[in-house]
Amino acid sequence: MVTEENLSVLSLILNASLLVQGVMAILFLASAISWVMIVQRGMYLSVAQREFREFEETFWSGVDLNSLYKDMSERQEENFAYSGIENIFRAGFREFNRLVRVDKPDPGAVMESTDRAMRIALSREEENLSTHLPFLASVASVSPYIGLFGT
Repeated sequence: MVTEENLSVLSLILNASLLVQGVMAILFLASAISWVMIVQRGMYLSVAQREFREFEETFWSGVDLNSLYKDMSERQEENFAYSGIENIFRAGFREFNRLVRVDKPDPGAVMESTDRAMRIALSREEENLSTHLPFLASVASVSPYIGLFGT
């Protein structure tokens, strides 16, 4: 006769074979690590989105780009960390200023080099945004098979 005590989650785990307990431990650990990463990514993306909106409002407000760049450079000297769109702007504007100071700069070369600097900065920011995604994708695709192995 099956009693309610025998069907509790704890009794089922304790009475399972060592292999099944190991599989459950692996799945629990993968789940806990995944949730930590999901919460961390959610917080990071939320902050990145807020900083993007703030920068976009400032950028399109008509502020002088030289003064915006100067303010950002002064804040960086105070160990203020920039991320996202601000890094892309700084990289492009720094390259633009460097090339414009050359005697008789070729406008095409200036724009091409500025575009290249911004694409490199964009690539770095995309890499930061996608941190831990391969791990989460692997856990999501492998977990059902690990669970089936335990049954």
